[in-house]
Amino acid sequence: MRSMIPGYKTFRAIKFLITAPLTLAMLFVINLMTSPGVWWFQWAALGLGIAWVVSLFRVLKSIIVVGGLAALGYIAYRYFTKQEVSIPTQLV
Repeated sequence: MRSMIPGYKTFRAIKFLITAPLTLAMLFVINLMTSPGVWWFQWAALGLGIAWVVSLFRVLKSIIVVGGLAALGYIAYRYFTKQEVSIPTQLV
């Protein structure tokens, strides 16, 4: 039911972007202490790395959407208040 809350998946993705590297660091230390000659840590890093990239793309998508909506809101505000909408010359 929580997945029905707007932005819930994005906030979970942001949380994962922070916790996954910490989890990998912990697994690396455990790997060093228990079996330094066998690197089983790499398989956990592969799985968590793929999930981390997917979460990163989800967060970037949300940032782009929110930025686009903010730009549209700004343009609409300037249009309806009869102020000229100017594009900076650096962007042209």
